[in-house]
Amino acid sequence: MQQHFSLAECDVVGFDLDHTLCRYHLPQSARLIYDSFAHYLVTEKGYDEDLLTLAPDSLDFCCKGLVLDIEEGNFLKLAEDGTVLRASHGTKSMTVEEILEIYGRKEWKHFNTVSGMVSRTAKYYLYDNYFDLPGALLCARVVDSLDQHDGQKKYDFWKDMVAAIQHNYKISAFKEDCGMYFPEVKNHPDKYLQRCPDSVKKWLKQLKNAGKILLLITSSHSDYCRLLCEHVLGNDFEEYFDILITNALKPGFFSHTPNQRPFRTLENDEEQEALLSLDKPGWYSQGNAIQLYDLLKKMTGKLDPKVVYFGDSMHSDIFPAHHYSNWETVFILEELLGDKGTVPAKAESEPLEKKGKYEGDQLKVPYFVSKQWGSFFIDRLPGLENAEETLVHTWSCKCINTYSTIAIPSLEAIADLPLDYRFTRFSSNSSATAGYYPSPPRALLPNEDSVMMK
Repeated sequence: MQQHFSLAECDVVGFDLDHTLCRYHLPQSARLIYDSFAHYLVTEKGYDEDLLTLAPDSLDFCCKGLVLDIEEGNFLKLAEDGTVLRASHGTKSMTVEEILEIYGRKEWKHFNTVSGMVSRTAKYYLYDNYFDLPGALLCARVVDSLDQHDGQKKYDFWKDMVAAIQHNYKISAFKEDCGMYFPEVKNHPDKYLQRCPDSVKKWLKQLKNAGKILLLITSSHSDYCRLLCEHVLGNDFEEYFDILITNALKPGFFSHTPNQRPFRTLENDEEQEALLSLDKPGWYSQGNAIQLYDLLKKMTGKLDPKVVYFGDSMHSDIFPAHHYSNWETVFILEELLGDKGTVPAKAESEPLEKKGKYEGDQLKVPYFVSKQWGSFFIDRLPGLENAEETLVHTWSCKCINTYSTIAIPSLEAIADLPLDYRFTRFSSNSSATAGYYPSPPRALLPNEDSVMMK
């Protein structure tokens, strides 16, 4: 495999929407998501009202890459070999002794299915994107509450949590003003959504002018997609894309066959009949990557058009696009911003009135390194004192190296580069930090004491 990757070599450039093209004000959206799930559990399922209040720093618990061991009520941070690096029971961190007693220094029992990106199971849940993440804190607090009142050993709250998620995010919720999430974003879009920088809009036009086919593939329903796009890109947002696919139900979009997941047309945001094939550009719902690729062959006149896809979820975007479709993948990883431990310089220099009225009372920004969980990229093996040999990559970090072509903090980070800029890609024969742009996470760089990593 070649060492470099360039957008100029791609025929088709595809984008996820949420947390990729449309970035959110994370503290505000995290709080809204937490509240919308908690409100459902308390009012509909009779959970403890204490869940509705949130201490200002409690979102520190939220860290991408955590796995909830549902039956045990434990959250786990896994090493690349599947051993447990850190764990908590509910919100309470477990000691090294507790971790070794329960999990030992061996591969976690469900690691094989987790690492195969198998998602639907009653045994565990993987938290890998900002729509899910506040739910991790809520589940942890539910475990705390059940321990306090019932002294449970096995937990069965998960079905209620799934009901809360479905209630707030179901397809008809936007139209029906159901749940807390959609009504609130509709009424206060500026509070939750960041407008797309001019540099990114210019870059999208530049890609199109260079003859690239532009795709938008989002699991959001068409009505919510329209609200987001109009707000962040403008009323002419459809002009940026050749093909828009909403309610794509990723990762199934990539893994399912045409008869399992046909494309559908839309009329007034209502899905219409299934299509036997995809014949022309336009706006569609559901669908599958196989028929999309057939259309891209026609549109480009190439037998094997090269596609790159930008997304923020390893599980829904990056892994399936790489694994099933063999597309190039660019992983949007906001943790690369938080890794510095400071706000990006540009944000600091903005005048106060431009920073927005919602930033005064904000909770801690979720993408800053979690005190409880430590670095997203690396950690010490529990129980070993000799620091020289105990640093290992997290499983999340290994996934980035394995399934991403490159990883960037945001589209803005590359929008000013020429289209033929040559990025060094992640690959087996390059260093562990090669594919990060503009710079690798600090945690992966040898520090002043040059601590060696395994």
